[in-house]
Amino acid sequence: MQRKQPSVFQKIKRGLTVGSVITGNSIINGTPVLALGLTKLIKQSKQIDEKNIEFANKWLSVNNWLIDKILPQTKWDIRIEEDLNLQLDGRYLMLCNHQSWVDTTVNQYFGRTRMPLTRFFTKWELIFIPVVGQAFKILGFPMMKRHTKSQIAKNPALKHRDMEEARKSCEQLLSQPFTLLNYVEGTRLTPQKQKQQKSPYKHLLKPKAGGIALALNILGEKVDALVDMTIVYPEGVPEYSEFWLGDVPKVMVHMRKVEIPTWILEGNYEEDRQFRAQFAQWLNKIWKEKDEIIEQLKQDHEKK
Repeated sequence: MQRKQPSVFQKIKRGLTVGSVITGNSIINGTPVLALGLTKLIKQSKQIDEKNIEFANKWLSVNNWLIDKILPQTKWDIRIEEDLNLQLDGRYLMLCNHQSWVDTTVNQYFGRTRMPLTRFFTKWELIFIPVVGQAFKILGFPMMKRHTKSQIAKNPALKHRDMEEARKSCEQLLSQPFTLLNYVEGTRLTPQKQKQQKSPYKHLLKPKAGGIALALNILGEKVDALVDMTIVYPEGVPEYSEFWLGDVPKVMVHMRKVEIPTWILEGNYEEDRQFRAQFAQWLNKIWKEKDEIIEQLKQDHEKK
């Protein structure tokens, strides 16, 4: 049965509604986060951190309510393996494939009622997005500046500065429940990037190990689980606007627990070349399994 497409008028109406609600929600719940965040310049406070998380969760809850109300035709196929026990007061590191800006919205929609507030490694440049960018910083999102090889050659100290900033952000999370997400491919998947990389995977780019290695080094012994999240859009990867306009008929999410070997917690990724090679091999195995999961999800969709 062919899905009925919304009319141009319906799309315009939906777009105006979404834009108005998201903008208003960002102002109502984002502004208190910024105001409370400024007080941290004077004094660190666990109570303020908890209040900020409360506002952030309200922010996400409104967006998720909007998804339920305005996109009821979007089907969600969510699969959680039995050995993965998610709790709102847990501490999790999470890996995920990356195809679209919609991935973050899917993560928030899935995680809001199942996991603590999700932070993710993000680009420093996002801090210049009004309200949202500053909220990322205040809420403890590890923000990375990407320096070119020529910049590092001129100033070698830049090579380690990002890692130190990320380390501080990770350590600050330990005072509360958290989910720290890493898009380990480092960028969104496109056929062009896949070809340029000569990726060995059918549905993925090559994983980059540095960020997750750092997170495991700092947080590995203190987390409840390393979670592998796989997102599939079986009828094509959408643009952000397409999702909100109702052009995504189905989203598939698969969640599994990945065991963290003891040797990973004892190694030094930055200084030990042999450890780096072993870590890369371990991560590539996870990525091969993820590639197979994506293929299976796509096949399951075709059978229905």
